[in-house]
Parts: sequence; structure tokens; C-alpha cells
Amino acid sequence: MQIDAYGNALGTRSDRARDAYDLGVKRFLGAEPGVADAFNEALEADEGFALAHIGIAREMQLRSRPDLVKASLARARELVSGSDAREKSHVNASALLLQGKSAEARAAVYEHVEEWPSDVMVAQMCTSVFGLIGFSGLPGREAEQLAYIAALAPHYGDNWWFRAQLAFAQLEVGQLTSAEKNIDLALAANPDSAHSAHIRAHAYYEHDQDEEGLRYLSSWLENYGPAGTLFNHVAWHVGLWSLETGNTDRMWEVIDTQIDPEVSQGPPLNILTDATALLFRAELLGLDVPVERWKRVADYALARFPKTGLAFADVHAAIAFARSGDREALENVVENAGGPAGDLTRTLATGYREMEDGNWGRAASQFELAMRDHARIGGSNAQRDLIDFSLAACLIRDGRRQEARTVLTITRPRAIAHELVAGL
Repeated sequence: MQIDAYGNALGTRSDRARDAYDLGVKRFLGAEPGVADAFNEALEADEGFALAHIGIAREMQLRSRPDLVKASLARARELVSGSDAREKSHVNASALLLQGKSAEARAAVYEHVEEWPSDVMVAQMCTSVFGLIGFSGLPGREAEQLAYIAALAPHYGDNWWFRAQLAFAQLEVGQLTSAEKNIDLALAANPDSAHSAHIRAHAYYEHDQDEEGLRYLSSWLENYGPAGTLFNHVAWHVGLWSLETGNTDRMWEVIDTQIDPEVSQGPPLNILTDATALLFRAELLGLDVPVERWKRVADYALARFPKTGLAFADVHAAIAFARSGDREALENVVENAGGPAGDLTRTLATGYREMEDGNWGRAASQFELAMRDHARIGGSNAQRDLIDFSLAACLIRDGRRQEARTVLTITRPRAIAHELVAGL
């Protein structure tokens, strides 16, 4: 029996399998390249190592390889029958996540960390804005996320992953000073973590340090290849800051070489949402976006997310459908959006339909309804600025410029300072 880097007993006797597994976990938690390589090395040393198969399944889910997810999960289930209670619970929680049973998975994670809080690959499932809490569709998810990660403090101490996730949760509720301290400590302990670099970018964003953030992230990205699962989204931040600081040529370069659905190697959710968000933020700022670009994004949404149910994807798809002229697909979202935040998705999709039709007052009314708790759709504060800016744009076009400025003064003062919506 081996012990992993977090003090948990492992179902392997192989030193090599243990070391490779620990490396795979580190790379997975940091969105570093080579995750699958590390877990596969663990399996080369011990094919019967159930948690290494689960590691492969988790990585393949991010990369949208359902065939490999299914095969790896099935093998893990075969092998775990002879394992201890922790590994059985680990595989069970992972299976629920991998099968899309989000509510059940979230409950299983809470139960698991109560007994085994240092099992980081399970604990991780409820962290970050794309986690099981972030996408729960429930009100108050930011407070829950902070409470969840803070409760793990006695079990992780100065661990870099813990500090990074604590920092992100703190950023989302406005605890900027504590967040900055934690993310800097996380990066000092593991500068290779793309998640930590990404969270540092959010700290720059929330502090309204655009130029500093752009320099930092541009430099960091030079040593992070397209094979990294977070490459697409880190590039989105670079493209967004390029737009907001007036370097539109660089923004288009980022879109064409790193974000466009035809070139990106990122997870499908990031490809859809990042491409949509950057193009629409460009339009809100007054740039022209050729309809052909919108059609590529809309086609990607239909291919990768043919059924509604994930609010964050559905809202961005609705924007792409509206801007590309695919009214049938847009109406499907308006009428059939499902999932725990389906009501909010329908409201927002209706707003983007009214916006497309030039019904600015009616569109603004829909966005105003969503402002009550648009965190329910998932994503970060920075990503959901898209909704605040959409409301402001509609108010401006409805002849209510001062009202738009008042709204943004309350929700996003940085938009006023940098004139991030045309007409402000």
C-alpha cells in the first residue's frame, strides 16, 4: 500500500505508479500539460490501479472524449471492488460527475469530504466557478463556494491548490486583499499552475489593473502550450484586455489563432463561451463583427451542445444564434431551456432575442430581471459582466444613458472608467 501526496492510502504497491499518479494529480489540479501522460504511466506500472483510470476519465471529460471516459470509468469500477472505502467512494463520486448527474455528485462530494477531506481529486469537484457548486444553478452559490473551500483549511494548510481555490472564491465575493495574498502564495509554491495564473488574472481584473494584467498574462502564456486545458481561456483574458486597452489588432489575432472554434484545442465549453463573449464584448464596445464569425460559433454550439440544460453554455449559445440569424435555434433556447437555472436562461435568451430585434426597452426589462442573481448561470464575475454590459447597451439605445451609467456605477464601475460600452 502506498500513500499519495495528500496523505491518502492508494490501491497500488508500485512506487512508480504512486509517483506518476501524484504527478497526474498535480498537473490536473493546475491544468498543466501532460495529465494523461502521467496517469498512463501510473497504469503502465500497475494496470489495476483504479484511481489512475479515474484520473484518465476526468481528463478525458474535459477534452470531450466520451468514448475514453466511458472505458476508463468502466475499468475503474471493475477494479475498485477490492479497494478500501475511500477509493470506492472516490470512484462513486467521480462516476456521478462523469455521467452528468450533477446534483447527486455534489451531494456525494460533500459526504466524501466529510470523511476524507484531503482527497483532493474529489474535493476539487466543488471548487471554482465551473465546479459542481458553480454550476448548481442555486442562489447564493458564491457564499456556498467560499464556505466550502474555507472549511477545508485545516486539512490543506499552505497547499498551493487550496490557496488558489480559496483566492478565487474570495475574489468572487469581493475579498480582494485576502485573495491577492493567497494567489501570490499559490503561485510562489507552484508557478506552473495555469489555474493559479488564471486566478491571478482575475485578481488584476477585479483590481482594475488592466495593463499590469495584460503584461503578466501575456508573459506567462509564452510558456504554456495549446495542449493545456486552460490555454483557450487564458488567451481569452489576453484578448479581452487587448480589446479594452485599445489594441484591437491583437484581439483579432488572439481570436483567429487561439479562440476561434476552428483552431482552438480547448474544452468545448470554453471554446463556445470564450468565442461568444469576446466577439460580443467587441460589438458592445462598437466594433463590427462579420456575421460569418458568428455563424461559426453558432454551428459549433449546435454541434457540441445540441440539448439545453447547462445554463452557461445555453446563454452564450443564444447570443451566437441571435447574432448569426439562426432564429430557430434561438427560439429553442427561449422555449426549452432546461436545467436548474433554466428559468434564468430563458429570461436572458429572450433578452438577446429582443436586443437583436431592436426592442431595446423590452430587452432591458429581461436583463433587469436577470440582474437579481445571474450568478446562477455559472461562470465568474468577469464573465458575467457580459450581462451587465448588455443591459447598459440596451438602456443607452433606449435613450436612457444616465440610467445605464447608474447601473454600471453600482455593478461594474470599471466599465464607466474605461467606457467599455459604446455610448457611455
